[in-house]
Amino acid sequence: MSYRIAKGVFDILPKDAEDWRQSHLWQYLESQVRMICDVYGYREVRTPLFESTDLFTRSIGTDTDIVSKEMYTFQDKGNRSLTLRPEGTAPVMRAFIEKNLDQKGPIHKLFYLNPMFRYERQQAGRYRQHHQFGVEAIGSGSPYQDVEVIQLLWKFYERLGLKNLVLHINSIGDVEARKHFREALKSYLRPYLNDLSPESQDRFETNPLRILDSKNEGDRKLLTDAPSIHDSLSPESKEHFEHVCALLKEEGIPFNFNLHLVRGLDYYNNTVFEITSDELGAQNSLGGGGRYDGLIKQLGGPDLPAFGFGAGIERIIQVMLAQKVPLPAFPSPLLFIIPLGEEAQKRCFQITSELRAHNLSVEMDFSGKKLKNAMRYADSIAARYVAVIGENELASEKIEIKEMVSGNVKSLPLNRLVDELQKNA
Repeated sequence: MSYRIAKGVFDILPKDAEDWRQSHLWQYLESQVRMICDVYGYREVRTPLFESTDLFTRSIGTDTDIVSKEMYTFQDKGNRSLTLRPEGTAPVMRAFIEKNLDQKGPIHKLFYLNPMFRYERQQAGRYRQHHQFGVEAIGSGSPYQDVEVIQLLWKFYERLGLKNLVLHINSIGDVEARKHFREALKSYLRPYLNDLSPESQDRFETNPLRILDSKNEGDRKLLTDAPSIHDSLSPESKEHFEHVCALLKEEGIPFNFNLHLVRGLDYYNNTVFEITSDELGAQNSLGGGGRYDGLIKQLGGPDLPAFGFGAGIERIIQVMLAQKVPLPAFPSPLLFIIPLGEEAQKRCFQITSELRAHNLSVEMDFSGKKLKNAMRYADSIAARYVAVIGENELASEKIEIKEMVSGNVKSLPLNRLVDELQKNA
């Protein structure tokens, strides 16, 4: 009986035919995430893979695609409804409230690197288990906080070497502004209801703001003369957004003012943003987020402002590869040791252990096969040096190390091997 991986997911392996699934690329990207978060003062938070279903329906919104179509929900043995985490913000807010973190300081800057789960049609960069990097800044309603979070993601992409990205920003105002705008938008679209795409027709009553985000060309043409949400913004929301735009300009971060940007989750308000890449086709978002003042209170916690984003790891790696961004070399051993004979094998294992104790990357041939085959394997794993050790080397306590690329050979006493390798590591 053979087993195959489930549809819509993938393995991350040391080496794979598809470059973006190589584990060293993921490790590199994760190290860059931790580095940029450390620079900006964000600390890691890890939440469980599953949460109470009600946490997501209450925070994300019952009329969103995630809740209505995409969640992996199940009953456990205690007859509780649980859902595999479809997004990162709601679990972080649950942990924040449950652990009373508001009592431990006025500002909390958190980040996560987690797998997410959504049942959706597989397409470029979208999988049923995918991975996200996200940050959540809790406690400040300042436009400076908005810009810090946007800047963090923008600088992260710059550090990776990504090019030709576009930052889209908008303000969707407060609850009252969106309520007023929702009715204005429905009045405008009602005469064209039969001309809208089936998906937008479904959204007309339940979530009309999402029609603004439609990728359907016919919908986009119909929206050309639609009313602007900015006509419904309160003076406070307008002032906040203008300040955000001014700060972005001062920081030299280019942006596109996008009236149709609303984001897909109900908890967003005021500033929303998205960073896109043409390398990804129609589903071109690399990451995005916005302000969600009121969500913590809605979930039973204190009334605190917050701002955050989520960014897809798979999509980031795919853009890096498409743009041929310089990537770290596949990790390879500094030295590969080939013992000749049983006595040599015992001594070489001791040498290998000693070198590793000095944090040197060393591998040893255990196969006992012909020297030619062992050398071929050393070449396949890109070992920098090779040392062949047999009876003569053991008797003289001297070995030769060969640099595989140049073919240069150096002779040295065994007791100098650690120093030599440390010098060339």
